[in-house]
Amino acid sequence: MTALTAPYGTWESPIDAATAASRDGRPEFARIVGDELWWTAPRPAEGGRRALMRRHADGTEESVLPPPWNVRSRVIEYGGLPWAATGRAAGRGPLIVFVHFADQRMFAYEPDVRGSRPRPLTPVSSVGDGLRWVDLQIHPDRGEVWCVLEEFTGQRPTDVRRVLAAVPLDGSAAEDRTRVRELTEDTNRFVTGPRLSPDGAHAAWIAWDHPRMPWDGTQVWIADVTDDGLSGARALIGGPDESIAQIDWARDSTLLAATDRTGWWNIHRVDPATGEAVNLCPRQEEFAGPLWRIGLSWFAPLDDGLVAVLHGRGAHRLGILDAATGELTDVPGKWSEWDATLTASGTRVVGIAATATTDHEIVEVDIRTGRPRAVAAHHSDAVDPDHLPVPVERTFTGPDGREIHAQLYPPNNPGFTAPDGELPPYVIWAHGGPTSRAPLVLDLEIAYFTSRGIGIAEVNYGGSTGYGRAYRNRLREQWGVVDVEDCVAVAEVLVAEGVADPARLAIRGGSAGGWTAAAALASGSTFACGAISYPVLDLTGWSEGGETHDFESQYLETLVGPIAKVPERYRDRSPVSHADRIRVPFLLLQGLDDVICPPAQCERFLAALAGRGVPHAYLTFEGEGHGFRRQETIARCLEAELSLYAQALGFVARPTPTLELTI
Repeated sequence: MTALTAPYGTWESPIDAATAASRDGRPEFARIVGDELWWTAPRPAEGGRRALMRRHADGTEESVLPPPWNVRSRVIEYGGLPWAATGRAAGRGPLIVFVHFADQRMFAYEPDVRGSRPRPLTPVSSVGDGLRWVDLQIHPDRGEVWCVLEEFTGQRPTDVRRVLAAVPLDGSAAEDRTRVRELTEDTNRFVTGPRLSPDGAHAAWIAWDHPRMPWDGTQVWIADVTDDGLSGARALIGGPDESIAQIDWARDSTLLAATDRTGWWNIHRVDPATGEAVNLCPRQEEFAGPLWRIGLSWFAPLDDGLVAVLHGRGAHRLGILDAATGELTDVPGKWSEWDATLTASGTRVVGIAATATTDHEIVEVDIRTGRPRAVAAHHSDAVDPDHLPVPVERTFTGPDGREIHAQLYPPNNPGFTAPDGELPPYVIWAHGGPTSRAPLVLDLEIAYFTSRGIGIAEVNYGGSTGYGRAYRNRLREQWGVVDVEDCVAVAEVLVAEGVADPARLAIRGGSAGGWTAAAALASGSTFACGAISYPVLDLTGWSEGGETHDFESQYLETLVGPIAKVPERYRDRSPVSHADRIRVPFLLLQGLDDVICPPAQCERFLAALAGRGVPHAYLTFEGEGHGFRRQETIARCLEAELSLYAQALGFVARPTPTLELTI
């Protein structure tokens, strides 16, 4: 087929907004239950709920719970491991416990028992945002679920306590809060769920406190297990400058911990008695990541002293670590990125992985053969791969000669080519977090733009994870400076190399990325427009004003500095303080149910901008929180974003609804 010649941005694409939106999200929290696999899966077309999926031994799959059941926790608002299961018992099949998003109650369910329906295990509280549960572990011998309890004690988002708790499986706590046994006192602000040693003698968990975030400093606590619960709790390792991201017990009842005490998250064996830690595989690589959700798992102990691990710089790959020798053997396969949801049973290792051109899959490895196989795909009807971008990983040089990691997605469509001499528009994508990373995986939102002739550059700016603690620490007290400089530097290099049109550069981001996008528009003239989603725009209101949730309420103490000492920095860096500097069109997208970056941030920013003649659009969405989940919302946002680029960068995008810009 002969390619048609047409300007960048005008190419016709088979990847429409509805298609891209229908494939939003990825499988999460895969677990082995007997000879079956279970996981949660996104359902954008069903109001954005998370479905609980089951793959039987014969390979058939089913959604275990119909709508409106939504398996998702709200603990620390970002949630975590929302379900657990036991294998078959007495011919009854598995017992499943899960958290239902709507009311955050924990339910028990036996799907193989005829007539069985989910039955509540926990009560509803009328105080604040109620009772929440996460990182569930079933202990059949005790007749309990051990987990993290988050309990609101007042109406403010910071009126909250978190403890380890035991919930009876008999349902007696469904109406009686006192039937929930608290295993610890609320000594620490944040905790992960307890992990019991194979010999049943000890339980260990991770804890930390304000103002630290879990990637700044955490501690491992250990306690003796008694008939009544836990006793003799004590701190074992960790501190304000050591981040332990995950712990688990080896089969010989020694403790394994992913700690960054060397500057990189490496796997250590920790003596439960003394806290002495030995690095099992010293490498300048990351064997873990930021603990944004409770219950993430980057490693999984196996029999015979082996440990399945995720490791690498930037992207994670799967390997098998011999804890005795330190030998690390990579598992072969096509996958460029593995998610932090690794699990193992016997000789089976299961994870979730993707490539830059194929969607997320449930992957199983039998360590006896070392051969991986995809056993369940997120989507079976793949988009024509010829219309997908071919990413290029790059390391750019930024201010002061510092390295900036990024991945480029050039325009790609086999049916079109651009006129001779025309350079493409490019959009710089700033990821959220900011202590996070843009993974190198298939994203149809990226393909939606690249297949139309718009290039994308995802920037893992200073402060991103995957490149060691020193790279993360570049953003300490520099948020709004280093992230903006790095995004601008990448854009300028692309222009200097003749890759991108200097007059047609845009920036896009959500959450912390929305902050970076807005700050870039307010601090320079590099970008011709910007798309900003559920952002932070006013540092003082977000932090001191109590406009965010408890988990991140003191995040800015490290990202910006102590507000009591540098209040002017909070004012001077906020886009709301510099709305008068913004001269270019922008799109603002906001969920009305967002408790992390609430609509008040956008409304205050727009009020400061009023009457300045800047073309913009503000779209809000009922029922959406922090990060959009509904298919119709995502599709509307993509179409609006494309229309913004068409109007600001000077091309005609058909057949896209025109976004009305006001001034």
